[in-house]
Amino acid sequence: MSPIILLSIIIIYFALLLWVAYKTGKGSDNESFFIGNRKSNWMLVAFGMIGTSLSGVTFVSVPGAVGNDKFSYLQITLGYLIGYIVVAYVLLPLYYRLKLTSIYGYLQQRMGQLSYKSGAWIFIVSRLVGATARLYLVVNILQVSILDSLGVPFIVTTLIILGMIILYTYEGGVKTIVWTDTLQTSCMLLGLIICTVYMLNHLGLSIGDSFTAMNEKGYTKIFDFDSNQKSFFIKQILAGAFITITMTGIDQEMMQKSLSVTRLKDSQKNMVTLGFILLGVISLFLYMGGLLHLYGAQESVSSAGDQLFPDIALNHMPPFISIIFIIALISALFPSADGAMTALTSSLCIDIFGMRERTHWDDGKKEKFRKNIHLLVAVSFLIMVIIFKVINDNSMIGLILKLAGFTYGPLLGLFAFGIFTKFKVKDKLVPFVCIAAPVISFFIDKYQETLFGEFKIGLELLIINGLLTFIGLWLIRKK
Repeated sequence: MSPIILLSIIIIYFALLLWVAYKTGKGSDNESFFIGNRKSNWMLVAFGMIGTSLSGVTFVSVPGAVGNDKFSYLQITLGYLIGYIVVAYVLLPLYYRLKLTSIYGYLQQRMGQLSYKSGAWIFIVSRLVGATARLYLVVNILQVSILDSLGVPFIVTTLIILGMIILYTYEGGVKTIVWTDTLQTSCMLLGLIICTVYMLNHLGLSIGDSFTAMNEKGYTKIFDFDSNQKSFFIKQILAGAFITITMTGIDQEMMQKSLSVTRLKDSQKNMVTLGFILLGVISLFLYMGGLLHLYGAQESVSSAGDQLFPDIALNHMPPFISIIFIIALISALFPSADGAMTALTSSLCIDIFGMRERTHWDDGKKEKFRKNIHLLVAVSFLIMVIIFKVINDNSMIGLILKLAGFTYGPLLGLFAFGIFTKFKVKDKLVPFVCIAAPVISFFIDKYQETLFGEFKIGLELLIINGLLTFIGLWLIRKK
């Protein structure tokens, strides 16, 4: 299909986003930017958070991984559901009771100033790495499928995409992205359904027949009962639960949206509803992944992994499906990138630079400072996307979850120690614990074969990292 037509579709879609941002961003101030004045509708937040939780990585990587990993990702998804329930009934009541704008304010109240700063910096690094990895994947697909043929360099594509995100989040922040995420999630899910229906019709299969065909290829295998393997179902479910607790429950981006809901009870409904919806949506992604592999085999497609879905949609399907794929892909891109950019801006302003404590600043100066930080975050996104371009990993979902094991572990340990013990800690030593735990985890992962023989550590490295942090905090507790 003509790259010019596909590019025109992206421009029209972005113009719609700008219109929504203009309508919802009127009269915005810093409170609107950070937590939407705590007036967001919980159903909108829950639906929009689907897009943030999934992103372009899920849209492309999860279906592409079915060839190698079968439906085993569903094991992790079952863990996600457990994690969302824990977040709803353990963490959210804590945040609402303390009336937090930044959730890392809890660490300040519970442990001290350096613990608070450590938690905020861990989040900033973790979210920056995760969000830019997701951004890179989609930008690279757009580059290869559309913009290379037009002679547009990769760095220019990235700058344009980041410029688009800045334009519609610059004023409204959370108040705006609650609405834009809802629009984008709708487009993404609609694209998923249309592509699935088209492939069923093209292959001449009913839903039952398609499951039979997938089963014959071995794609429908969900549970792994070999305890030595990384994909052992207990490891995967536990890892999924803790990934959700860390990447949602103690992640400023995700909690920022939940805290924009007026009442705790509604925010809890949002979280539990999100867990059940994600279980269904990811199941549909896996089903579509099975269909993609059947379709690819029929059409003699050689691509695999993250390249499979883009190749089939753009080169082996009718033009209208290509258009739907591009719309769905950029719909999957923006919710994870815009929310991350807003959350990082909030955390830097509130947690690192202490903007709320600067009472001698008037509202105008605070707003100007916040906008400058927003631009600084965009520059850091650009640098990280270029780094991921150099790395160019074939399966970004595996890389992102692996990196999360290192970066989110200390946050897990900090919050667990604060919630489940009553001890104070020697605050000045906390940063050293938060650095030591991931370093030790790295060496455990690197030399696991020597240490554990046939037993393989996978995504549960996050739990080990959190436990090491917890032990470190225990050792520096005050008697």
